[in-house]
Amino acid sequence: MGSGRRRDGRLVPPAWLTAGLRPAPAPVPWAAVVRASLALSLPLAVGLAVDQPAYGALVSMGALSGVIGDTADAYRMRVFNIAVPQLFGALGVTLGTLVFGQGWLAVATLTLVALVSGMISSIGAVASASGLLLLLNAVVGAGLPMPEPWWKAPLLLTAGGLVVLALTLLGWPLRRAAPERAAVAATYRTVADLYEAAGSESYQERRREVTASLNQSYDLILARRTRQHGRTSSLARLLAQLNVLVPLLEAAPAADLRARLYGPLPPAVAATVRDLADAVESGRTEHPDQPGPVFGPAARPAEKAVEHALRHAATVVHEAEPDPYDIDDRLGRPASLTVRARRTARTTLLSEPSWRYGLRLALCIGLAQALVSLIAVPRSYWVALTVTFVLKPDFGSVFSRAVLRAVGTCLGLVSAALVLAEVPRGWWDVPVMALLAALIPAFSAKGYAFQTAAITPVILLLSDTLNQEGFDLVLPRLYDSLIGCAIALVAGYLLWPESWHSRIGDRLADAVADSAAYVERAFGADANAGRLRARRALYRDLSAVRSEFQRALTEPPPTGTRAAAWWPLAIAVERIVDATTAARIRVAHGAPPPDPAEVTAVARELRELAEGLRATDTLFAVRTELPGDDEGVLAPLRQEVRAARAIAGPELR
Repeated sequence: MGSGRRRDGRLVPPAWLTAGLRPAPAPVPWAAVVRASLALSLPLAVGLAVDQPAYGALVSMGALSGVIGDTADAYRMRVFNIAVPQLFGALGVTLGTLVFGQGWLAVATLTLVALVSGMISSIGAVASASGLLLLLNAVVGAGLPMPEPWWKAPLLLTAGGLVVLALTLLGWPLRRAAPERAAVAATYRTVADLYEAAGSESYQERRREVTASLNQSYDLILARRTRQHGRTSSLARLLAQLNVLVPLLEAAPAADLRARLYGPLPPAVAATVRDLADAVESGRTEHPDQPGPVFGPAARPAEKAVEHALRHAATVVHEAEPDPYDIDDRLGRPASLTVRARRTARTTLLSEPSWRYGLRLALCIGLAQALVSLIAVPRSYWVALTVTFVLKPDFGSVFSRAVLRAVGTCLGLVSAALVLAEVPRGWWDVPVMALLAALIPAFSAKGYAFQTAAITPVILLLSDTLNQEGFDLVLPRLYDSLIGCAIALVAGYLLWPESWHSRIGDRLADAVADSAAYVERAFGADANAGRLRARRALYRDLSAVRSEFQRALTEPPPTGTRAAAWWPLAIAVERIVDATTAARIRVAHGAPPPDPAEVTAVARELRELAEGLRATDTLFAVRTELPGDDEGVLAPLRQEVRAARAIAGPELR
């Protein structure tokens, strides 16, 4: 994890420092590019046409927030992602405007806003964006003179968000549920890829892709159902098509084991699933022939499970009008809005992570505002803006974001300096803004540093429209950004013990303990009671653990080093869950059930491992003996448990 040398002897920077500087292989979102270009340039043109360029700049600032927040696929989710944060942004700029030039009152107000922003950011994605915009606009309102009266600035900023929303919804009448259908079809295709990878080294990576895609599809459809009265036939059909993937997913680990023992699966399995994906996306409802047997009459238990799941999926996918009240909700529906609101309020007010992040953000914003109040810092609001962008733990590592923001700001200042030095102010701002705005969604897909590099010249151009300072904005922007990064690193990272003592061990221990409970549930007296919901919840938790590890890997030592040492154990836990599911499916299709004593022994070993992980920050030596029937259905599971416990050995310290 540290720096190293190339073969030619030259020093190279450590991987944790340079990981975010490599552009992600993402396609250019052309629709978002066009939308951003229009949303930010048109307000400037209108402002110039009516001889109010400052008003146009404020509308474009609001549009910038909408462009950054437009990250969902389904239209109803995009409405929430864009509209709700705009309301919080309007409140933020109002509070900031009221304390503009008020000295320590402004410091106290922004510190309190930062506390609230940080606490509500722990609720979810929309709340996180809302908290971010609340604080950002409060900082801007407190740092820039806004047009009088006080209500103009929030109105203009909100109008910018509505421009983005209007451009986004232009395709709604034509596409409606197309994003949801596309999401479900994409999940089917990831399942096809999973079966194609059965028996190979890429199986685990394909399985993780399935989990992410399935989570996204359920989130889209279930969230939409809770906002509609009753159950529409289109949503009922999509949910039925999504639910019917569950037997295929449960059979996949058994199919992977079968492929490792006896060779690759027949290509007809993946091909059939891809045909079903095409039917889901196109909405076809004809009734083709049922998939024929692909394994022959002497099929093994795992093969029977796959064939049964394929036939069931084909029946449901091509069902024209499913009964909306006969849809299996085995995986659960979201609770009512009232219940979720109570849970959210309780979690926000009583959660230790919520208060911890809120206090950390409040401390850093308070320090930033106090600093610029005591010392004459040019364009001082940029210091707090930088702190706000960097100190978002749900966005990634604080350390890496500080480094990437500094790098991205320097890159963005190069293009900003050219624009401010060479392009005359006025109507030339419109085509320049159209070009710069188009780069934001294109670069955002590549990584945080690239997004910062794209946003920096846009903000500078809009700020210059409000302040008319020209090239003099460039160097203060760099100084303020570096000061903000330093505050975030020192007060928001180095001074907090959790930055150096990552909680990945606790998260991993929880996942191991949940795996033990899943083993007992899978082979208990009532194996089907809540098992599907428990499996889905466990896979979601494992996905969150993986994200936590990937974030920790970008931290400097010792956190990054520890995460790298524990990473194989996180993968081993995923394999344990797969092996449990495979064993359960084989039993359900004819394999002899395991001895209850063997099930108890496996669960006990997992709980011992979980307790050991909670007790130390360092992987420890454990015994790996796990007696049992080496020919029984639990033999692969016991092998995975032995491997996991062997990983927790002294050689990885």
